[in-house]
Amino acid sequence: MKPAKIKAAAAAALFTVGLGLVSTPESQAAGTGCGGASWYALTSKTASGERMNPSRLTAAHRSLKFGTKVQVTNKRNGKSVVVRINDRGPFIRGRVLDLSKAAASQIGMIRSGTASVCYRIINS
Repeated sequence: MKPAKIKAAAAAALFTVGLGLVSTPESQAAGTGCGGASWYALTSKTASGERMNPSRLTAAHRSLKFGTKVQVTNKRNGKSVVVRINDRGPFIRGRVLDLSKAAASQIGMIRSGTASVCYRIINS
């Protein structure tokens, strides 16, 4: 890659991270991230093999280990919830978590369906 292209790519990455819209590999390694979240209330099997229960405090993440506890904070209202990762997803660009209905309810995002959130790993 030419130096000009590297500078442009770095500037774009810094701008995006500054907006808090995406998780970077560095932030995921450190156990934190920000981005969009949605919620779901299916009762199908999750990627971890357990049945999805909308009344439990669980979430889907693309790569965090199953069983990892994560604190999720709604950036709009400051409400937080601790969830356990038990599924894979979301598969929509810009989203970092899919929350169970119970978790979404606790941070006030049921009506909107989505929210801008930040998360941090509590334990893994």
